[in-house]
Amino acid sequence: MADPGRIRVLLVDDHQVVRRGLRTFLQVQDDIEVVGEASDGEEGVARAEELRPDVVLMDVKMPGLDGIEALRTLRDLDNPARVLVVTSFTEKRTVVPALRAGAVGYVYKDVDPEALARAIRSVHSGHVLLQPEVALALLSQEEGGGQGRGGSLTEREREVLALIADGRSNREIARALVLSEKTVKTHVSNILMKLDLADRTQAALWAVRHGIGA
Repeated sequence: MADPGRIRVLLVDDHQVVRRGLRTFLQVQDDIEVVGEASDGEEGVARAEELRPDVVLMDVKMPGLDGIEALRTLRDLDNPARVLVVTSFTEKRTVVPALRAGAVGYVYKDVDPEALARAIRSVHSGHVLLQPEVALALLSQEEGGGQGRGGSLTEREREVLALIADGRSNREIARALVLSEKTVKTHVSNILMKLDLADRTQAALWAVRHGIGA
């Protein structure tokens, strides 16, 4: 039986030695439990649906279904797992698509083990975890988009935006504001349109930069 006090983690990486190393380290953490492994994106999606982990550690470059496509699939399935990308690939062309596909954090495989454990706890708590250069890359894309348009948001849209910045899902926002998920989705769409932003990640960064939410 799963321990409700532990963070349930799924490892998705095509290199067995990487999965073994991650499992070995995470197994000694009192509050983290590795509940499964997968060697590619397709298996990762299937295991995430089967095991319903709290956090998925996802590689980007894998044979077959890669990490970005796996992220999109999990998003389409409305899987609640928080996905932390762990990869050795640092190019911006990999980072930004992964975040836009639904990742809530991005760290590199040479991350200090204790820092990785902190990252897992952080994204599990609802935070968006970006290394500084990743945040700068996203903010540079957002530069100019949405400037001066915050005043066009309704009070309710600003409340929704603040919760997006806090890392909340549509379901969590609906509960917090006593709304239907359909209504929340409409608010999110209106926010992105009014601010001329592409996705929730840019919306969260815009909100933080303009003093709304986290």
